[in-house]
Amino acid sequence: MGAHSEVWQGYVDSSLMGSGQFDKAGILAADFSGLEAASPGFTLSQEEINSLISAYTSSDNAFANGISVGGDKFVVIRADERSVYGKKGKEGIIVVRASACTMIAHHGESVQTTNAATVVENLVDYINNPQ
Repeated sequence: MGAHSEVWQGYVDSSLMGSGQFDKAGILAADFSGLEAASPGFTLSQEEINSLISAYTSSDNAFANGISVGGDKFVVIRADERSVYGKKGKEGIIVVRASACTMIAHHGESVQTTNAATVVENLVDYINNPQ
């Protein structure tokens, strides 16, 4: 784990988990090679990383097949070149690409997906354009 990973871990701990919106979160390397940082117990298999890559490559594919994260399958409700959102019942997954990484955050049933998405989208805006 290099200095870069410590920075990302700080974002996971304070910005994502610290927001109180999420029960699990992680940050993928910009090239999707693997997790740079994660909350305890959050894992992604290579197959799941591949499902995220294909969601970004083809939104049609994402809507048709959904995405898998942390062993759960999600129905995709948004997919574009920046953001992929998924739902499983009332739970949700928010995946947003920044220039230097991809943020992944999971919320439980008591959290609104729109509120959760705002936290991640704002964090990515900040990472892309730190003032």
